Amino acid sequence: MILGDLGEPEKPPFDAPGTFLPNPVSGVWCSQDPVTGQMLSDFFTIRKEKIKLQFSEDCLYLNIYTPADLTKRSSLPVMVWIHGGRLVMGGASTYDGLALSAHENVVVVTIQYRLGIWGFFSTGDEHSQGNWGHLDQVAALHWVQKNIAHFGGDPGSVTIFGESAGGESVSVLVLSPLAKNLFHRAISESGVAFTAGLVQKDMKAAMKKIAVLAGCKTITSAVLVHCLRQKTEDELLEVSLKMNFFGPDSFSDTKEVKNRAFLPTVVDGVLLLKMPEEILAEQDFNTVPYIVGINKQEFGWIIPTVRK
Repeated sequence: MILGDLGEPEKPPFDAPGTFLPNPVSGVWCSQDPVTGQMLSDFFTIRKEKIKLQFSEDCLYLNIYTPADLTKRSSLPVMVWIHGGRLVMGGASTYDGLALSAHENVVVVTIQYRLGIWGFFSTGDEHSQGNWGHLDQVAALHWVQKNIAHFGGDPGSVTIFGESAGGESVSVLVLSPLAKNLFHRAISESGVAFTAGLVQKDMKAAMKKIAVLAGCKTITSAVLVHCLRQKTEDELLEVSLKMNFFGPDSFSDTKEVKNRAFLPTVVDGVLLLKMPEEILAEQDFNTVPYIVGINKQEFGWIIPTVRK
């Protein structure tokens, strides 16, 4: 049985007593560059059908995949997938959890979280603390704890796993006190919070650049946040596109690219109390079995898109 996006109304009702018909795949993603987002989805997906994506601030949905022979007494291990995309793009619908669920006899949950300015803008104070996307991930794990038993999952056996920015997100959750007891195992693929630049304390440079691109004053952080809140979704997306967060040259060593603002995870005193290396040194993290590795041919998908 596959239950589609839970944020969507129930489209097909009951097939037989106690069972649902599969919902059609819905491609509502969090606000991001629509061209690059569609391209990445087409590259990454293993689905036979091409998903025509939609983009919206109303995007905090999740998908659940369960084996076809699920019963009311089932209490299967749960695997929660956090997608990658450098915290500025990506979505849950690209990833089909059907095969993993069927072959490994697990309940698979794919989640979404706010991205870019909507998910990670920070002023470094109470006016916009940042890490909103990570807080969405925590909220999704709370949802799993409260509801996954209704879908044949065991809330006491939850594995979080993700790739690239999803892998970094997994490691952030391992380090965060907010995620305590929300999961029991973790897997980071090709991304961890200890990578240089992925977690920062000072977001002033990014804050100022976003203010300039948005035409907002930076007299105080409160003034800046108020100005940004008056912007439409399309206007904020235009600012995001000007930031040029993602592309082949994003990894260049040129001074111009190094100085380009990037919205990372921040030490906010709530989700992350200290820098990752400090938390690790003090051994003050969620002690769960944790696999860390790198996927074969990681980022190889971009090679055909790079001009010679």
